[in-house]
Amino acid sequence: MWKYILKRIAIAIPVLIGITVIDYGLMCLAGSPLDMLVGPRVSEGALEARAVAWGLDQPFYVQYFVWLQQVLTGNLGYSTTSYQAVSDMIASHLGPTLLLMATSLALSLVISLPLGIWSATHPYTKRDYALVSLSFVGTGIPSFFLALVLIWLFTIQLGWLPSSGMTTLGTGGGVLDVLRHMVMPVTVLTVYYTGVNLRYFRSSMLEISQQDYLRTARAKGIGERRVVWNHGLRNTLLTVITVVGTEVPMLFGGSVIVEQVFSWPGLGLMTMSAITSRDYPVIMGVCLMTAVVVVLVNLVTDILYALADPTVELK
Repeated sequence: MWKYILKRIAIAIPVLIGITVIDYGLMCLAGSPLDMLVGPRVSEGALEARAVAWGLDQPFYVQYFVWLQQVLTGNLGYSTTSYQAVSDMIASHLGPTLLLMATSLALSLVISLPLGIWSATHPYTKRDYALVSLSFVGTGIPSFFLALVLIWLFTIQLGWLPSSGMTTLGTGGGVLDVLRHMVMPVTVLTVYYTGVNLRYFRSSMLEISQQDYLRTARAKGIGERRVVWNHGLRNTLLTVITVVGTEVPMLFGGSVIVEQVFSWPGLGLMTMSAITSRDYPVIMGVCLMTAVVVVLVNLVTDILYALADPTVELK
């Protein structure tokens, strides 16, 4: 196991470097942050001085290696708009994003797993068709549209829930206040991922239910409930691990739109602000963190495969 982990880490290093090269190159092609400073009150001399201060007067490869050298020393640079350390900005916005992601992912699994298994054990019935249809609806509704509908209904019409932020302005916040602000963004993410996961789990359980060992278990007369939950569910764990492993990175990207609509103070809102202001150090810091998360999640997923299924070989 340790040999496998070290091998995967050694492979991940050039992958991460390649990702940073591509990201840095694309940002340089998109334009310079100096373009955001151009105006009637800014002289050419001031722009040149700022370019030298930010190292933008150097060629692309020089700028990249300077940034990479700083990263290797633990310094992600400083924002070109707020002049804060990028590492501090990521740390301050990471908590709200993780709270939103973890809650949405947990709720989607709690809802979709039993519904998917029930749907697979009652295939081609009216309720099965209804669940599958609802899952398509959940995945087909655009996140921003559902978010706007919820804001119109629960904030504008009913006045039950706040539409933006993580806490109420002018108050000390609190658990209940945060929960009220979480309801709508969590609902938007949960609806989408529940629709996706339900079909995954239903398909996996339908395939497993046709296996010989489940027929043997039924022939022994141990009861359909024990056959499904003791034998079928354990073999569905590989699908659960796969789904969670693929959705954790997707949630980082999917939460950007939701955080933007609900003004949730997470990485998504910070990233969008950095993109609109061409704050390259912040964008590169978020891209690097996301790449590291993807690599780590894939590594953990492979290890969990081996723990859930002893027949899986780690090479």
